[in-house]
Amino acid sequence: MGTTLTAQFETRREAEMTIERLVQEHGIERTDIFVAAAGADNTAGEDVAGSDAKAGEPSVEERGDAALNGSIELSVDIEDEAKAAVIREAFAEFSAHDVEEA
Repeated sequence: MGTTLTAQFETRREAEMTIERLVQEHGIERTDIFVAAAGADNTAGEDVAGSDAKAGEPSVEERGDAALNGSIELSVDIEDEAKAAVIREAFAEFSAHDVEEA
């Protein structure tokens, strides 16, 4: 029987880092990972991070138009219950909150 683990992240960077950890180090298929805005509005997360943050000098002018309209939701479908622990560890490593299992 399959399980879906879901978590929310405050930044797009945290969600993306979690995905890369799961795919590259734990062999989770990208087709089993889903990313969406946690709410109804498009969002890049709750905080500026990663490519939305100001780069070091010299740099292009800082942007202030990132869609910071709520959390990023990441869900992972798994068939192998043994993978659940490594997914939860990756969620925790990158500061996930509201972790759920369905």
